[in-house]
Amino acid sequence: MNKKNYQRDFEGRPNAICNTTKSSLETHEAFSRQTSLHNPSSLHAVDFILGLEMAEPHRIHPVAVDVESPLPSPSQAAKSGENGQQQPKSLRRRRSCCCRCLCCTVLTLVVLIIAIGATVGILYLVFRPKIPKYSVDRLTLSNFTVDDDTTISATFNLTVTARNPNKRIGIYYGHGSHLSAWYNGTRLCTGAFPVFYQGHRNTTVVSLLLAGETQLGSGLLQELQQQQQQTGTVLLDFRGRVPVRVKLGRLKLPKVSFKVRCNIVVNSLSSSNSISLRSSHCKFKLKL
Repeated sequence: MNKKNYQRDFEGRPNAICNTTKSSLETHEAFSRQTSLHNPSSLHAVDFILGLEMAEPHRIHPVAVDVESPLPSPSQAAKSGENGQQQPKSLRRRRSCCCRCLCCTVLTLVVLIIAIGATVGILYLVFRPKIPKYSVDRLTLSNFTVDDDTTISATFNLTVTARNPNKRIGIYYGHGSHLSAWYNGTRLCTGAFPVFYQGHRNTTVVSLLLAGETQLGSGLLQELQQQQQQTGTVLLDFRGRVPVRVKLGRLKLPKVSFKVRCNIVVNSLSSSNSISLRSSHCKFKLKL
């Protein structure tokens, strides 16, 4: 329907309303004649009702309506209203869920830390762990030769004493250990720690063999000879990495690495002379 048809229809409506009013008046006059003959009092009631209707005639105000623009469907209007109301609720729900997840995570971490701390404290009070002690008691040099190209072949025999002072803790020394002897940052020889179990309050004497060849260099060889002549001592560095497992009662803990580093001072490095051990100092470090 276009605008012209809509205006034509709108202009015809007042005529239809006037015709309806005239017909109602004619009907009222006919009804009044009949009613006056039978009951004169009812005629006054009809006049009163009709007077109210005529006193307030229907007023029609034309409204400009754009017929060409499509009206929104009820479903679209309902969706737009629902979206406007649901967006703030969805944001609030997301924020509340994030806050709950964060609080649960923090609470779980706190409980876990407290549980681990309590477990470690109980184990410490029950077992009273102490660090094992190691010492180098004897060192002999069965082979120490220097070739023309300054290649050194060295073989060390060490006697090491391992002490476990713990009353309820045992130590398993496992496979994969590595020992080495160094002079002034140059590795001379390598070896391995034996595999065995050391019980409670046990002291074990271990014999170690370290052997190998290395290119020492002319400058470093001269420095070694001068140090022996001037001071009569040689400083050696022994390093070790031994995998161990600690046994708490009947419980075996996971494997860890036990690192040892010993500074040893001897009188000389010569296979022809007897070597005397002047001093030894060892440091220990546990690496998880």
